[in-house]
This record gives sequence, structure tokens and C-alpha cells, in this order.
Amino acid sequence: MKLSTKTRYGIRLLLDLARYHDQGPVQIGDIAKRQDISVKYLEQIVRPLKKAGFVCSIRGPKGGHILGKAPEEISLDQIVRLLENENDLVECVTDHQKCARSNDCSVRLVWQEANRAFYEKLQSITITDLLANDNTLERDETTYSLRSKDS
Repeated sequence: MKLSTKTRYGIRLLLDLARYHDQGPVQIGDIAKRQDISVKYLEQIVRPLKKAGFVCSIRGPKGGHILGKAPEEISLDQIVRLLENENDLVECVTDHQKCARSNDCSVRLVWQEANRAFYEKLQSITITDLLANDNTLERDETTYSLRSKDS
């Protein structure tokens, strides 16, 4: 599975809102500059996030965007499921009718387990976890380690 830029940037947008929440509503232009993402693209991404209640807009001269939920209530799986068009590794994981071989396919069981493990891991990581890990990412030349609730 390859996550789209929409999902990756959506998570960065939420993380930016959480990082700067103490400064009041955050303007899309400020997020765009900090994250090096176009304003136009962020405006497209923020729409479904607002509709789902993850982001709220504040109108007026000092307006902008704020998180619609507490950062500890927003898990990465929620964002991926919202912003990705295809949520499963392969179509037959949740809809066996997508493939005539689904009922007797041993590989499908592997895809189902991998899909479940992927979303369970993402469910265990919240925006708060990402904020807490801003300064504590353990890095070496080949791996990145993120401390989450289940680590």
C-alpha cells in the first residue's frame, strides 16, 4: 500500500494545527509555508477533515483553523481511512465478491492479516503521540522508531 500525498499532507496539517494551537486559529497560508505545501492543495485537504469534524474553521480577520477534536482523540487510522480512496491492501480483503477466487485463496488470508495489523498500529498512534515524539524520534541510518501507546 502506498499512502497518497493527500493523506500524508493531511496528517502534517493536523499535526501543525496541534503544534500551534496555543496561538489561536491557524491560517492555511501559515501551514503551507511551514509544511512546504501549496495553499490550494491544503484547502482541498482541509474540506474532508472539516466535514469529519477533525478541523473547525473560524471566520474573521483573526480567523483560521483549529482542531475540532482533542489531539489525543485523533488516531492515524481515522485519517488514513478518511483520506484514502482505497483503504485495503487489495480489494478482496473486505469484499470477497471482488475476486472469484476469494473463498479458496490462501493469500487472501495473509492480506487480511496484514491489513488488520496495519490499521491496528495506526490506531495506536494519535496526533498527541506525534507531538510527544517531535523531539524524541530515535533514528539511525536505516530505521525510524516512534514511541506510541503500545510501545
